[in-house]
Order: sequence, then structure tokens, then C-alpha cells
Amino acid sequence: MKRLHVHVSVEDISHSIRFYSALFASEPSVVKSDYAKWMLEDPRVNFAISTRGREPGLDHLGIQVETGDELQEVYARLRQAGGNIVEQGETTCCYAKSEKSWIDDPAGIAWETFHTTGESTDYGDGTGENGARVAHAKPAEQQSACCAPQAAPKSSSACC
Repeated sequence: MKRLHVHVSVEDISHSIRFYSALFASEPSVVKSDYAKWMLEDPRVNFAISTRGREPGLDHLGIQVETGDELQEVYARLRQAGGNIVEQGETTCCYAKSEKSWIDDPAGIAWETFHTTGESTDYGDGTGENGARVAHAKPAEQQSACCAPQAAPKSSSACC
């Protein structure tokens, strides 16, 4: 079975370890002075953080659940992790109907937690995501939500 890998640059490793440990309900399997890694089974992901000189940033990450009960469990984790939770509620995005909430982690990366409840013939206009994801954004960043028009991605030579 494949495992998703996500690597996030952070500024404060200790603060970030506390946040992600609460969000994942798990302690990291590897901890160094500038690096931590969680090898999670649910969801199956190799999730790493580091302070290796890059500016913090990533568009957003997400946790998708299969039931409303699982969504409530993830919402409880968001509350435990701390921070401003934006409860978007029922919405349409990416040709899907779902219920979602958003939270910014210590590095300022938006985390989307959601339960897909059905399909949509409409892509969605992004208004819910724009409002949720840019609550703390600078004006130039306010059109970066997933359902808003996107600029071409920048090439990167960063390595894992």
C-alpha cells in the first residue's frame, strides 16, 4: 500500500510538534532539533516538518473522513490543537458537496477537515473557501483558495 508524504517547513519546531501531535492524536516517530516525522496509519501518511531554511508555506492540506462521526472526532482534535477554527459548514467545492472546517496551524498553513456528502454538477464559486482560508491572509493572498482561479505553479528544486 502506498503512503502519502507531506513535508512542511516550520519556524518553531517545538510549537509545531505540539500542534501536529494534537491534530493527529499521535506523537512523532522521529524527533530531531530541526525535524520531526509522523508515520501515521489513519490516514496513511508520512508527515514531516523541518526548519531547514525555507519560508513556511503550503497552499493547504486536508483530512477527509468517511462519516459524520469521524468528522466530529476530527473537529474535537482541532479544538484540542488550539487556534481559530473557521466552521464553513455545508458547501460545494470541486464538484462535491461537503461539510468542512478550517484551521491554521503554527506555520500558517490552512488545514481543511471535511466529510464529502455527495456530488455536484457545479464546481463551486469558492466564496466559502475564500472566506475561511483568508481570514488572516494579507490582501495579495486573498485569492489563493482552492476553488478560486489559480496562478500557474512555480517550479521548485526543493528536496525531501
